Amino acid sequence: MFAPGAGRFLGPVAVGAGAAAVVGTWGPWVPRLEPLGLAAALAGLFAFFAVFFRDPRRVPGAGIVSAADGRVREVTVEGDRLRISVFMNVTNVHVNRFPIAATVEAVTTAGAGHRPAYRVEARHNVQRAYRLRTGLGPVEVVQMTGVLARRLVAFVRPGDRAAKGARLGMIVLGSRVDVLLPQARVEAVVEVGTRVRAGVTPIARERP
Repeated sequence: MFAPGAGRFLGPVAVGAGAAAVVGTWGPWVPRLEPLGLAAALAGLFAFFAVFFRDPRRVPGAGIVSAADGRVREVTVEGDRLRISVFMNVTNVHVNRFPIAATVEAVTTAGAGHRPAYRVEARHNVQRAYRLRTGLGPVEVVQMTGVLARRLVAFVRPGDRAAKGARLGMIVLGSRVDVLLPQARVEAVVEVGTRVRAGVTPIARERP
C-alpha cells in the first residue's frame, strides 16, 4: 500500500523505465547498452520511491501513540506542555498519524529556513502545525522540515474528525515530528533513543 500522492512519483518513473527497456531490447540501437542502463537506473529509482512511499496498515497501540516512525530525540516539559520529538530518517515510513482521537481545529504553516532537523534551532524551520481538540484537552502535532525534507503534506483540514492512528500527513525525505500534550494530564512512557512507529508505539499515557 502506498501513501496518497505516490502515483505522481511512481507513475512517470515506471513509464520511463519501461520505455527505456523496450528501446534497449527491441529498438534499432541494439546491442547498445545506454537504454538498458537508463532502464536499470530508473528501476532503481522506482524501488527507492516504492520503499519511501510505503504506507503499511497499522493497528493502533495503547494510550497516546507516536505520530511518526523514527527515534525519540527529545522529551521535555515546556510550561504546561509535554513535548515528545521524533526524528525520521530516509528509511522510515513517512506517513504521520494521529496520536489520539481528535478533531482538527487548525492547520497552520510557519517558520523559515531548513536547518538540520536534529538540532535545537530546527524549531524555527519551515513547519506545519495541526492543532487538535481531544478528550485530554488541546494537543498539537508539528511537522518540521530539514536540510533535505522540504515538502510537508497534509491529509486533513480543519473540521475533520479522526480516530487514533488515522493518517494525518506526510513529510517527504525525513525530518522530524513533535507531539505537544497537556503536561498536567499525561506522562511520557518513552525516553530519548526509543524507536517508535506511527500509530502503534505508545509515547504517553493519561495520569491516573
